[in-house]
Amino acid sequence: MKNTALHIAKPWLILLGGVLLFGLLAQFLNFRIDLTEENRYSLHPATEEVLSQITEPLHVDILLVSEDLPGGMRRLQKSVEETVRTFNAYSPEKITFSYFDPLSIEADQQEDFILSLTQYGINPTNLSVNKPTGLQTQLIFPGILVSNEEYETGALILKGERGMSPDQTLNQSIENLEFELSNAIRKLISPESSSIAMIMGHGEMSSDEGYGIVEALDGDFELFKVPLEQANTPADLAGFKMIFIQGPKEAFTEREIYQLDQYVMGGGNLVVLLDGVAVDIENAGGEGTLAMPVDVGLDQLLFRYGIRVNKDLIQDLSFGYIPVMGGNFGDQQQMVSLPWPFYVLAGRMQEHAVTKGLDVVEFRFASSLDTVKADGVTKTPLIFSSDLSRIMQAPVRVAFADMEQEPDVKQFGLRNLPLAYLLEGEFTSLYKNRFLPEGFSKADFKESGKGKVVVVGDGDVFQALTNLEDGTPLALGEDPFSQTTFANKLFLKNLAQYLADPEGIIASRTRSFQIRPLNKAKIAQQKAFWQGLNVLAPVIVLVIFGGLVWWIRKNKYSRRIN
Repeated sequence: MKNTALHIAKPWLILLGGVLLFGLLAQFLNFRIDLTEENRYSLHPATEEVLSQITEPLHVDILLVSEDLPGGMRRLQKSVEETVRTFNAYSPEKITFSYFDPLSIEADQQEDFILSLTQYGINPTNLSVNKPTGLQTQLIFPGILVSNEEYETGALILKGERGMSPDQTLNQSIENLEFELSNAIRKLISPESSSIAMIMGHGEMSSDEGYGIVEALDGDFELFKVPLEQANTPADLAGFKMIFIQGPKEAFTEREIYQLDQYVMGGGNLVVLLDGVAVDIENAGGEGTLAMPVDVGLDQLLFRYGIRVNKDLIQDLSFGYIPVMGGNFGDQQQMVSLPWPFYVLAGRMQEHAVTKGLDVVEFRFASSLDTVKADGVTKTPLIFSSDLSRIMQAPVRVAFADMEQEPDVKQFGLRNLPLAYLLEGEFTSLYKNRFLPEGFSKADFKESGKGKVVVVGDGDVFQALTNLEDGTPLALGEDPFSQTTFANKLFLKNLAQYLADPEGIIASRTRSFQIRPLNKAKIAQQKAFWQGLNVLAPVIVLVIFGGLVWWIRKNKYSRRIN
């Protein structure tokens, strides 16, 4: 009898011992196995590197709080939780999270707190929710706050491109959660110290004096306004992680062009925002003005690198508005919004770490771009115009009066014109097989080198507009007249991060999770079948199994009786 009991208990004892042994090993071994097809619970190596630098506990406040969130928003909410838990599993210090509703703050402090969230790009969003009493709207804050004992930063987590369906926007936001959270943590624990040079001396940044770039990148990079004429050798520029040339109006000298060329040959990152034509918008009233070609001496350099900024202007039927004086009302001048096809609202983005998921970027008087042969250089268009565009060759008439008539759609026969290019690879120097400018040594000359060049056919894309009331500069992308915020600032921030470290956390923005929606037509056709299967199949299986057990037991004991 004892042997029988021991024989029966032995498997259970082995199982219990195995569980206890596994639990003991789990105390000393820390591992995770991601069995999902898309590696949803794995992190990019750059993200793991950021997490490894955490030296104190962090806390994440999830602001997406509501009692009646629809299914899609609940999925985003749950994904934030899962991302924080995944980060915590990789972090040497604990990362906790909790929910916090900004609307729960006392009324006298609520407005100031909500305004503080806008510093991180977290703006309240009106969400429509179906309730028994009808369709109602509620205010949500789709963002997170990350804090340690001393500091706090935040990030917006609901982002998508214009024209996306709600499901696509949510899926895009979920794909970018790793980047948004890791970027917020990076800002908190190790502020970027790379330096950026903003070239001066050629009429650059004439609109905002560089405020747009400085305001957007302050805290992430150190920014310096650099008069290029004061640089004696290319080595004077080598310490900058990237160089911005923003809308120059005057010509570069041969010495300056040589130094920019050698900066790229030395592995530097050059961003050129160049106007193909010069537009005097102040004279666009009445008979208007002519936009004439402009040459600041960079065309030959860019041509050698594989791109050309054309002497033309793009018009697009996905356009912005420009404020103009529309007459008097009593003794007051009235400002009206005028449709302005020269202001291109570009919402079609390349699936690239810089532009994936970006909302609309506004271009003001953009010129078209063409690529030319340049061996060893990869050319990636980043942003495109809409499906209804046209190119107007210089000289171009620019007049408010032309916009009084509705544009002829038939004239807008071009589609998806590239507005910004990223060039990467092995560049060949403009001065290869040429005489060097006076004062430069052939011994220090580099014939080729691996750098990065970004070219935009609009010198104003990173220039901030001004407040209509007091003339103070606004944040980059804010339009004071339409009360719209475009994605120019986010485009700049992503671009700077990519150029500084293309394999860093910015690379996690390329992750892709496939949407797998149910086939609604198939559901309607097969509804009765699957309902019947789910209801009847368990009962039938139970009856068969019970009958089989009854039959076995009956035969077994009937033989014993006999």
